[in-house]
Amino acid sequence: MTVLDDYRAIQRRSVSLLGAGQVLGGLGLGAGLSLGALIAADLSGSPAWSGMAATMTTLGAAAAAIPLARLARVRGRRVALTVGALIAALGAVATISSVVVDSFPLLLLALALLGSGTAVALQSRFAATDLATPTHRARDLSLVVWATSVGAVVGPNLVGPGEVVGAALGLPSLAGPFVFTVVAQIAAAAVYVVGLRPDPLLLRQELDAAPAAPSSVAPAVGRPHHAVFAITAVALSHAVMVSVMAMTPVHLVDHGSSITIVGLVISLHIAGMYALSPVFGTLADRVGRVPVILLGQVIFVAALLTVALGAESQTGVTVGLVLLGLGWSASTVAGSALLAESVTADRRAITQGRSDLAMNGAGAFGGALAGPALALLGYPGLAVLALAIVAVTVSLAIRLRLVSRR
Repeated sequence: MTVLDDYRAIQRRSVSLLGAGQVLGGLGLGAGLSLGALIAADLSGSPAWSGMAATMTTLGAAAAAIPLARLARVRGRRVALTVGALIAALGAVATISSVVVDSFPLLLLALALLGSGTAVALQSRFAATDLATPTHRARDLSLVVWATSVGAVVGPNLVGPGEVVGAALGLPSLAGPFVFTVVAQIAAAAVYVVGLRPDPLLLRQELDAAPAAPSSVAPAVGRPHHAVFAITAVALSHAVMVSVMAMTPVHLVDHGSSITIVGLVISLHIAGMYALSPVFGTLADRVGRVPVILLGQVIFVAALLTVALGAESQTGVTVGLVLLGLGWSASTVAGSALLAESVTADRRAITQGRSDLAMNGAGAFGGALAGPALALLGYPGLAVLALAIVAVTVSLAIRLRLVSRR
């Protein structure tokens, strides 16, 4: 076996292990966070506080992004992902405790700690690119993103069994599903700490420092303009997706849809986000990162126009939400791949951490503004407003293409 074959074997193993960790992490978070809004409303005594569940987990993910990235830079992906998963497990334990002692402040802290699990999921997609060849970098990243879909779909279905397990342990019904979160996050940490050997990022740094390396794993060339655009495109795309998705349940319920219909629409949206990510990853490897980012923006336009024109139709909203997920998938996969190849290994982890921070920050900002926008402009108006964000991303992409050709 040649040296290049060794690298390829390590990369295949790393992607498989990262995918397994994503499935476990997603199962835990899916089972628990689906109840976060209900617990927040129950412990606070008012449904007005239910939105704090999503807000705190998003802020927690943003807060964890840079520290975990710095840890990865010094100690490698294995340590950073393990620590992040264990923090999420601690958050699940704290969530159970908050329900038992009926403490809303403790719940807010617990949900912020749970956000570390989201930060781990985001860092995992970048870890899949550390040893990837240039021709398969986006594909490998997209496979880890795809693995998230398993937990996202199966996780919420563990709520019922979680209540049974919680009852057997003497816990309140709302706390029971978080037992699965604790177990799943600890299992994910075990996968990372045992399986990610050698560490892909540390090995990547060694390769970059070597005087000669196989051409297919040659060091990345720093391209600051590409990196800045990639971070911006991913963040703005996330803001578009979150702002519309977050207000869709409110809009549907106000127009007479049942909770079952709302759940179906959101499930189909999540499927759009993750199910076809390998398709977009393969496409990004073949035709380029920026063209696929632009494809994502075109899909966003189709999604937002469908939502705006079909706001009074459940079918129209459903189709629009599926397209919204597909646009997010194309933009995020291609943008993340572009970022991974635009920074050298010594700066990769910290730059990717900043990207995750920007992504979560943009999502939180978009979600916060979506409520007032819905009240003032209505659901169609919110979709039209999101089109302005898409226009910014498209203009930046065109500008980058023009500058790159000079």
